[in-house]
Order: sequence, then structure tokens, then C-alpha cells
Amino acid sequence: MSEKNEKNFQKFCVREDLNPFFDLISQKKDKFELYFRNLISWNEKFNLTAITEHNEVFEKHFLDSILSEQFIPKNSTVIDIGAGAGFPSFPLKIVRDDLKIVAVDSVNKKVSFLNDISNNLNFKNVSCLHERAEDLAQKSDFREKFDVCVARAVASLNILCEYCLPFVKIGGIFLAYKSQNLEEELKTAKNALSLLGGKVEKIVNFDLNGAERKIVVIRKISPTPTKFPRLKNKPRISPLV
Repeated sequence: MSEKNEKNFQKFCVREDLNPFFDLISQKKDKFELYFRNLISWNEKFNLTAITEHNEVFEKHFLDSILSEQFIPKNSTVIDIGAGAGFPSFPLKIVRDDLKIVAVDSVNKKVSFLNDISNNLNFKNVSCLHERAEDLAQKSDFREKFDVCVARAVASLNILCEYCLPFVKIGGIFLAYKSQNLEEELKTAKNALSLLGGKVEKIVNFDLNGAERKIVVIRKISPTPTKFPRLKNKPRISPLV
């Protein structure tokens, strides 16, 4: 790590209430620095993130991504829907090498980046797929096969539930990364959760330098009917209400 980035890293690790997460990143800081450099390099060619300053990437992407680590059982199979530049699944993989990751995105350039950074970080048990979630969820090798699904995508909870819950085993969990306006989203998603076999188990709140972050833990309690998720982008065009 360069002297400049070392100083940046020390400035980053200053929040006592988040010490357990800082510790996880500190143990693998060289890998996170490599991830950062690759992200910025690729970002010059493709629009992967609007956040490019060192400490902001570490806080708003890396730290934010690993907030759900405590809820993921050891040796879990994890699918990341709308993985984008690898958040949250790749930071989770860095701090939890026991996890088996499938990262899914519908944009091929993003999947190319995911494959590149996966190789550079020497990940094992990681697959990066160029697929639409609603199509992949209808394949028997993926439907209700995962212990955990994660999504940090910008979409309402009722939409995310339709995309994500079909991948989760009975008894598994869907971890949704959300921020403000969650109460309204939970009301809107009530029927979707019931239809899709999910139940909100807990909501955990975090404060990232004044930015409100919530992890919604949704337990899969019954099978998702085979007609979900609906195809041809219908979950977004006509969300369940």
C-alpha cells in the first residue's frame, strides 16, 4: 500500500461504533486496496460508480457492503442480484472466504469487470453471470438453491423481493440493503412478501457518518409460486402491491 493510501486508510478507521467492521477490512486491507485501484481504473472506461475518492469508496462501498456479514452462516451459498461493481458480494467474499458466491448482472460490461477483479483477487468459488434475474430464477439449478440472497440495488422492496426470494432456500434469508423511507416500502411490500414466501425477521440500523443504512433480514418461510418472478421486466413495470 502506498504511503498516501496508508494515511487515507488510517483516517478511514475512526468510528468506534463500527470497530468490528473496520477490523475485518484492516485484516484484508491489501485486497481492498487492489479492489479500489481496479475499480478506479475500470471506471475511467465504463461507468461503474460515481464515488471515486479513496475513503468514500472504502466507507460507502466496502464498509457498507460488509454490514450484513454477521447474518450470513458459515459456508453459505450466496447469490448477489444486480451485483454491479461487486457490491455487496465481493467485499463480503474478501472478509469471508468461506462463502460461495454467484454474482449476477444484466449488463455485460459489469460482468466483465467482475470476472477481472475476481481473477485479480484470486477468488475461489465465485461465479459471475451475465443474466437477467427473472430468467435465471426459472432455471432449476438456481431456483431455491441458495442459503442467502443479497441485493444492494436501487429498487423498492416489493420489486427486490420478487427478483430475489425465488433464489432462496426454505429457511434461508434475503438481505436487502436499504436507507430512508423503509417504513413506506415495508407497507407496500407486505402483500409481495406474503405471495413470495418471505417474512421480515429483523431490521438492523447503522449510521455511516450521518448516512442512515438499514439491513432488512427476510426469512424464506414457504416456497415461491412458480409464476414468480414474472418475465420481461414485469416486476419493475408492474410491481406487486
